[in-house]
Amino acid sequence: MSSNETAASGSGSAARKAGSLPFDITVAHQARVYDYMLGGMDNYAADRAAAEATIKVNPELVPSAHANRAFLGRVIRYLAAEAGVRQFLDIGTGIPTAGNTHQIAQEVAPESHVVYVDYDPVVLAHARALLNSHEAGATEYIDSDLRDTRTILEQAAELLDFTKPVAVTLISILHAIPDGDDPYAIVARLLGAVPPGSYLAISHMGSDLMAPETLREMDEIWKRTSRQQYTPRRREQVARFFDGTDLVAPGLVRVEEWRPEPGTGTARRSIMWSAVGRKP
Repeated sequence: MSSNETAASGSGSAARKAGSLPFDITVAHQARVYDYMLGGMDNYAADRAAAEATIKVNPELVPSAHANRAFLGRVIRYLAAEAGVRQFLDIGTGIPTAGNTHQIAQEVAPESHVVYVDYDPVVLAHARALLNSHEAGATEYIDSDLRDTRTILEQAAELLDFTKPVAVTLISILHAIPDGDDPYAIVARLLGAVPPGSYLAISHMGSDLMAPETLREMDEIWKRTSRQQYTPRRREQVARFFDGTDLVAPGLVRVEEWRPEPGTGTARRSIMWSAVGRKP
């Protein structure tokens, strides 16, 4: 089956519109695998195969994806409504779905400015949905890799005022950055660019929230199927990303445990650590 035939047989809306695609759909990509786990339609056969293989090994992946998305919503509402943040730098945006950062922030504060960052061409193809801002606010999209902090910060400064607080969100992205690329230095550069009163929000796959055998099997699947290789980290390793910040209560917890809304408790336990820190 050719690439175009594969695309045509997939469920992705991008596939339905494309005659030839500017990216490889035969290799799984994190944003599209995540889209599939959330029940989205913008994914391809390779993404679905990789997702199903890892779900078979670890059934908690799907509820974790949904819990992670819900965490993002609660974080943005907290930052906009309680912390008074009006500027957001959302890095590792993923494929647009319901409840995007600007939608939540601008529901609370229509004047909010949001900059999205991702490097998947599928996300870029859907960037128009991310730019549908409230007329009182503004949104922008940057096509860039998290590791290229210089480009991100320079382009984000065209919309965001870095003399005023900015919320930097790194939701389910840092585990795609290997230790060799020094993810701690990346986060430190981002924090160094924002003023006191800014916030950092992170969710991260926890290696100590899964059995060693499960981790080993998932790693083997990723190596066979995925463009990205993932590095789940222990709780204390995730905590290091927040050096120099004051953690917002309840601190570093599983995503479903961070300020859950009344009546939304579940017996399912996610495999994701999360926290929000404020730069003093």
